[in-house]
Amino acid sequence: MKPPTGPEEARLPASDIRAFASSCTMHGLGHVFGPGAPPARRGLWAAAVLLALATFLYQVAGRVRYYGEFHHETALEERESRRLTFPAVTLCNVNPLRRSRLTPNDLHWAGPALLGLEPAEHAAYLRALGRPPAPPGFMPSPTFDVARLYARAGHALEDMLLDCRYRGWPCGPENFTTIFTRMGQCYTFNSGADGAELLSTPKGGMGNGLEVMLDVQQEEYLPVWGDVEETPFEVGVRVQIHTQEEPPLIDQLGFGAAPGYQTFVSCQKQQLSFLPPPWGDCSSVSLDPDFEPEAPGPLGTPSPGLSPPYSLVGCRLACQSRYVARKCGCRMVHMPGSAPVCSPQQYKDCAHPALDALLRKDACRCPNPCASTRYAKELSMVRMPSRAAARYLARKHNRSEAYIAENVLVLDIFFEALNYETVEQKKAYEMSELLGDIGGQMGLFIGASLLTILEILDYLCEVFWDRVLGRRFWNRKRPQRPSSANLLQEGPGSHRTQVPHLSPGPRPPTPCSAVAKTLSASHRTCYLVTRL
Repeated sequence: MKPPTGPEEARLPASDIRAFASSCTMHGLGHVFGPGAPPARRGLWAAAVLLALATFLYQVAGRVRYYGEFHHETALEERESRRLTFPAVTLCNVNPLRRSRLTPNDLHWAGPALLGLEPAEHAAYLRALGRPPAPPGFMPSPTFDVARLYARAGHALEDMLLDCRYRGWPCGPENFTTIFTRMGQCYTFNSGADGAELLSTPKGGMGNGLEVMLDVQQEEYLPVWGDVEETPFEVGVRVQIHTQEEPPLIDQLGFGAAPGYQTFVSCQKQQLSFLPPPWGDCSSVSLDPDFEPEAPGPLGTPSPGLSPPYSLVGCRLACQSRYVARKCGCRMVHMPGSAPVCSPQQYKDCAHPALDALLRKDACRCPNPCASTRYAKELSMVRMPSRAAARYLARKHNRSEAYIAENVLVLDIFFEALNYETVEQKKAYEMSELLGDIGGQMGLFIGASLLTILEILDYLCEVFWDRVLGRRFWNRKRPQRPSSANLLQEGPGSHRTQVPHLSPGPRPPTPCSAVAKTLSASHRTCYLVTRL
């Protein structure tokens, strides 16, 4: 719409709606407020403009409401890599303690809590272990350390590991680190602890990963004395494949490998990415496992601190450690934190009941990590050894063929291929898309743009200045007019106002030719028309 050019439109002030309508880029306003149009035509255009404006606002409200719901979508993509970091592999013997390493002092302290033994059953249990009973006058030690018990009586990797190879190169116990879990003392390959360089592989398939031969040492298994919660009935090892940043939760997430079989584990790496609130519920702030009495709060609320990267398993362990430390004043041997390790009596009376109650209540609120890595696994197995291999292995390890068949297993872990999957949550509706939709609806229904909004704001400023600030400013600066009473008293002849002449010379006063309009008793203002 072109700006006004006629003499009538040119005299309109900027705050006049007709001047604004004739120059605004919003479609339809010129037909509604423009001069010269019949009233019926103006009414039709006004109805059309209002209908288009209402439709536009309805569409915009729907888009804004959809954006406020914070929807997300999940994208699955497969990518290729020239080299992949090999995961951490944690191994645990399902038997936590070796029978040959238990002493009467161990049974006195740990028998009721860890083995479910009553004091009257110690002598019979020692006979089942093939050990002599406690000597007369036996006095237990004044203190007892559960961590030292697992370290001393647990299965040693040096005795279990018969052969180890990574990508065809020999490896040994020095490539494993010791870690305590709820299953006792375990060992992690490629943990990256103490700044050790992480191993990687440039190829997939068998022969390009970890291959270990293990002896489960069945002759060291504890006799099953009673049906308690942690009594193992199986034989073999428990294995968990995880990232270096995530602690193992092998009692819940591990898979089993049985003696007499070679187990093949084909892995595929998966990278997961989740959105933080309000689009998702992920978190990247680790939970401090140390219990702080002066700052109580929700057990599962992450708090910043100098701690490992956030992981779901790490959050659960830290939450459990906080709860047990709060209830018992100590922590279990597999839990993180700086609290002292619980004694066997504390294990029995407080730690185990508190942990079971926590798991039943599911009080640990641990959201998914915003970025995590997991490994999809496919397992297959074959019987081993063959008869020929049994003779060879028996001679090599100085064992019988029956022992080899009942105690030896082989575990082969490798990548299926060097490609990996990414599962990523993305915002279903970005702010740029919202602005684009609003702009499209604005152009479609009312023919406006962002500059049109600036025009409207500029017009409102003109109206405010002219109608509000301008009137106040004019009333404040305008001189005080004489009252009608004074004018009536003085009359037309008594007016002494002189108008200065623009010429430099003197000019005599010009008599006023005044026309005084009739004044009523309501004190109307008298207007004097002076001819200069």
